[in-house]
Amino acid sequence: MNTDALRIAALSILVLAAGFALAYQFVEPAPPTRITLAAGSKSGAYYAFAKRYHQILAREGIELAILETAGSVENIRLLNQAQADVAFVQGGTGDAAATPDLVSLGSLYFEPLWLFVQDDSGIDSVRALAGRTVAAGADGSGTWAVAGQLLADNGVDVEGPGVRRLSSDDAARALIAGDVDAAFFVSSPSSPLIRGLLDAPGLGLVSFARADAYTRRHRHLSAVTLHRGVLDLGRDVPDHDTALLAPAATLAARSGLHPALQTLLVQAAGEIHGAGGLFEEPGQFPSARFVDFPLSDDARRFLEDGPSLLQKYLPFWAAAMLDRLKVMLVPLIALMMPLMKILPPTYRWRIRSRIYTWYGDLTRIEREAETAPDGVARGALLERLAALERDVRRLHVPLSYTDEVYNLRLHIDLVTRRLTSSD
Repeated sequence: MNTDALRIAALSILVLAAGFALAYQFVEPAPPTRITLAAGSKSGAYYAFAKRYHQILAREGIELAILETAGSVENIRLLNQAQADVAFVQGGTGDAAATPDLVSLGSLYFEPLWLFVQDDSGIDSVRALAGRTVAAGADGSGTWAVAGQLLADNGVDVEGPGVRRLSSDDAARALIAGDVDAAFFVSSPSSPLIRGLLDAPGLGLVSFARADAYTRRHRHLSAVTLHRGVLDLGRDVPDHDTALLAPAATLAARSGLHPALQTLLVQAAGEIHGAGGLFEEPGQFPSARFVDFPLSDDARRFLEDGPSLLQKYLPFWAAAMLDRLKVMLVPLIALMMPLMKILPPTYRWRIRSRIYTWYGDLTRIEREAETAPDGVARGALLERLAALERDVRRLHVPLSYTDEVYNLRLHIDLVTRRLTSSD
């Protein structure tokens, strides 16, 4: 490649580099390699699911720190205070107007409300809890958020001495020990705590006969059925169909969480919850329904369209990097198209300008020859023509421009012959 081509190529590279440098100012930062998830108590389903999320994110090089908490209300507080990046939140416990910096990544599964009672208590509904001792969930828990609503709906004084604010573990122990007549729990049927209560002697599970009425009053609740024998066909557990109320467990995040991590979490949710369960159909979750906070744009795109082409075939870090750098295509397209149109004419002009310079010298020599007074002057002109011929011979141009060089040499020869013949 000749000097002119190298100069033009270098200039093009500098222009592209400047465009890329400008575009890089708009490239999102790389996703962090560590985020914090607010879960729940270690005996609950939230914590068990959090460990599965931890395993999936670890495969992609992301460390997920799990916080043990009292439940949904505390989880929302931790998100608001930036002490957690993402959290499990029970449907119905969030207030979008009061928490504008939070978004939802989708709902995950139905999380039934269980009402366990002493078998000999005669309690068969929420109304029957009036005047009884009942554990209704700890302050800050999702259990208290929904149980308190239902108790108030049925005229039970939630501030009375009979309503005790106990954590799930403490409520289970109190119920088994006979210290309370009934206890509410919100948890997945796969929770060890729920399985333990179903197997505990002397305890019964209340069926919500008016489940449909509750769902009309509280839209975050769904009516689900725990079918006879579904937990253990051999032992026929439960021994009858049971109507339950169920908010949906959701995944909430701070709106500033990196978009790539939001997508990764929704993808993990699909892997964990997509197969369905006792109350969910396969593919029903994760879902854009049953959420308290606005669904994030990245979560919506994933739920509607699935993983992108990059996410399907590349590791997380590579897909995230390429997705971040896609903005770099803007200067590439914006600059390359005009450069492709400008560079060839510029190169042609650069080559021809050198040839045309020699044409200018040749024209001046020819004009001087017309007025040269004697042979001495014409001899000097012939020497200038010979020097010009030598310079042209040393010129290296691409093959596509050799015709112009040869035309110049022919014209030099023509002027030389005219000067020689006039002697």
